[in-house]
Amino acid sequence: MTDIRIEIVSDMVCPWCWVGKRRLDRAMAERPDLEVERVWRAYMLNPDMPPQGVPRDAYLGAKFGAEKLGRLHEPLVAIGGDEGIPFDFQAIAKMPSSLNAHRLVRWARTAGVQAPLVEDLFDRYFARGEDIGDPAVLVEAAGAAGMDTTIVAELLAGDGDVELVRKEDTLARQIGIQGVPTFIINGKWAVVGAEPTEHWRQLLARVAAGEDLAAGE
Repeated sequence: MTDIRIEIVSDMVCPWCWVGKRRLDRAMAERPDLEVERVWRAYMLNPDMPPQGVPRDAYLGAKFGAEKLGRLHEPLVAIGGDEGIPFDFQAIAKMPSSLNAHRLVRWARTAGVQAPLVEDLFDRYFARGEDIGDPAVLVEAAGAAGMDTTIVAELLAGDGDVELVRKEDTLARQIGIQGVPTFIINGKWAVVGAEPTEHWRQLLARVAAGEDLAAGE
């Protein structure tokens, strides 16, 4: 029986989502006595991104200003080092659409490989600079996670679950989620942002003890 269920509202093009996952991973690894079910939910930071994506520097320059680009990722690189995350933002040429990646993550749940697939997608994008909007890259990631690549390729060539991903993204916004990562615990409590591992240690202990997280939060 699952002790704790955590729905992770996330986007694979969000570096803080990788940080948040790693911090939760560490806290979970310290509690092998707990059965924690994680379910990834779609949230698209760029829902209107064209399927082919856009040049990343141009996108970030337009969003944050060209003069800030050089310093934009310095804090994340430092934090990533603490978490064992090898961020290489210089390797990333494209800001991709994450729609197809979210479709693949949905299918990965059926195969029971959501967590390793999500980790691999983060690594491919942020550490290796791969285009995770490219179906060929996604098929390769699916194979690495143990999924049937023939079936995945056929599904990606169609529009299966496109509307479901978009509806999930819309629902997240309708219930008040404005940024990611957001973690929903047992359908009751939300943790917003990439909280430190110590915070997760305390939360897991409190939930396991049957405490109401709303009291004292």
